[in-house]
Amino acid sequence: MNKKNRFYKKLTALIATGLLTAAVSGTALAADTVQLDLHDSVQMALENNRTIRQALTDVDTAKWTLSKARRTMGPTFSWNTTAYRIGGDTYEKQMIDGGQFGNNLQLGMPLYNGSVKGQIKQARYGLNAQDLALEETKQAIRLQATSDYYNILQCRNLIDVDQESVNTLQEHLDNVNAQYRVGTVAKSDVLASQVQLANAQQALVTAQNNYDIAVSTLNNVIGLPTDTVLDIRDQLKYTKYDLTQDDCTNYALDNRADGAAARYAVKMAEAAVETAKAGYQPTVNAVATKAIAGDKEFNKDHTETWTAGVNASWNVFDNGLTQASIKSANMALAKAQEEAAQTDDQIRLDVRTAYLGLQAAEKNIQTTSVAVTRAEEDYKIAQVRYSAGVGTNLDVMDANEKLTTARTNYYTALYNYNTSKASLDKAMGIPVDLDVVKYTEAEQAGATAPKAREAAKLKDDAVFEMEQLQKLEQANAAAEAATVQDTDQAAQTVQKSADAAENPSAATVTSEAVASDMAN
Repeated sequence: MNKKNRFYKKLTALIATGLLTAAVSGTALAADTVQLDLHDSVQMALENNRTIRQALTDVDTAKWTLSKARRTMGPTFSWNTTAYRIGGDTYEKQMIDGGQFGNNLQLGMPLYNGSVKGQIKQARYGLNAQDLALEETKQAIRLQATSDYYNILQCRNLIDVDQESVNTLQEHLDNVNAQYRVGTVAKSDVLASQVQLANAQQALVTAQNNYDIAVSTLNNVIGLPTDTVLDIRDQLKYTKYDLTQDDCTNYALDNRADGAAARYAVKMAEAAVETAKAGYQPTVNAVATKAIAGDKEFNKDHTETWTAGVNASWNVFDNGLTQASIKSANMALAKAQEEAAQTDDQIRLDVRTAYLGLQAAEKNIQTTSVAVTRAEEDYKIAQVRYSAGVGTNLDVMDANEKLTTARTNYYTALYNYNTSKASLDKAMGIPVDLDVVKYTEAEQAGATAPKAREAAKLKDDAVFEMEQLQKLEQANAAAEAATVQDTDQAAQTVQKSADAAENPSAATVTSEAVASDMAN
């Protein structure tokens, strides 16, 4: 089982753990815990996300559309058989059997058909466009999984912020109560502190709920049950980004999969114009026929005739139908060209938006970091002043609120920086499985779609067709079933060992015997 099947490894490990736990204790845990990092999350999303599977079926559909168009130019063989019973006075008076049977066999081969030739071109470029649409989908899912992963880290940070606020306000409330008991502060300070603490506790509950939702959302994207507990140990970090906006834009215009797909859409529209112009051209076919006729099905006394030759047809006048088709196809071509230009404009906008968001978040990280330091110092001063009787309770609660806001803003800036960086990767078209430039170069050199994929793929185990994925899943299912069977045997062996420990009179199960059973 190769590295791409990370999801199946984790799932099998969970099954194995559950079976062994059940064998020893008789019960299995209701919820599973999976330890993930960002790479695992993205990889599992690429393997299991249903949107990608739908895109794979689009590739297969385009492949068979091309196959159908190509086979239209291949040879055809047809067999037509007839059986008649003829009656009437003439046949009855002459006592002639009125049975008539015939077989007509025909072999045809298109020699020239401009319309089919254009349709083959359209289907070919359609397959290229779907290959690139699949890569675009994979990049979008990578961004979604990355953003959802970062959202979990952000929610966890906000839980820490709110928890620290609750702890701080609880300590302050204890201090206020102590001073109230000795009569140095008013009851209103106690009540105000209690309200502030309750508000902070409510914010903490909301933050914890947001975290649970974020975990379920990521589980849904990567193909795990939504109630799976994720053990994520990463932290949001700041890593400086060195590329300029012009570098990012130029790279995106060359490498964005949707930009290349839009250019193939233009080629498809050009091929559609050729298809429409074929209405002015003749079609030529080679035909060979053989006819067998007689009054009995299997009678040797029958007649045979055969013909072989070429037939051509030319629609000399079609009342302007071809001209109208050409003009319609030209308008579709103009629209495809405008859409390709619009896609390039959108690429520039996407890059600029993500890059500016990255710069703003980077600046905010610096300013909010300073704000946190100063807010912490301000809160300490407010506490000291209140304890000394020269500050008010309102000053302390206001300082605490500012500190919570500063910490929240800092983590939000870190979150925005990382998500903006992921969005910039998507806007630039950083590849997942397919190098777009190499793919288009191979196709322009005459390579078919499968050969172009082979020349441009970035991973040996990259999946580009639904049929390929189905074969891989069948192999994984067989391997998983074998693993579960081996685990079940191991569980039975462990159970035997446990029974022997409880019942000394039973046959002794040695460690060597357990190892032997597990090996088998």
